[in-house]
Amino acid sequence: MNLKPLGDRVIVKRDEAETATASGLLIASSAKEKPQTGIILAVGEGKLDKDGKLIPVPVKEGDRVLYGKFGGSEITVDGEEVLILRADDLYAVYTD
Repeated sequence: MNLKPLGDRVIVKRDEAETATASGLLIASSAKEKPQTGIILAVGEGKLDKDGKLIPVPVKEGDRVLYGKFGGSEITVDGEEVLILRADDLYAVYTD
């Protein structure tokens, strides 16, 4: 991907939507909710604080994250749908 986010933004590849419930019932495509998890593909440099000091984004490429339901902008890059989010829209990083 030839896209580098600016400032405190990140590019996330959204996880696939669930196609069945835990009990095995199939979910209609019109009823599927977009997942709020994904993998970080690219990270911006960070943002400047009030003293001019750079605050880096607290995630790195490859991290699996949980983000806000209505945050970010959906775009298509190289035929792939991704989200551009601000670091403030990230809620958590999954750990092993």
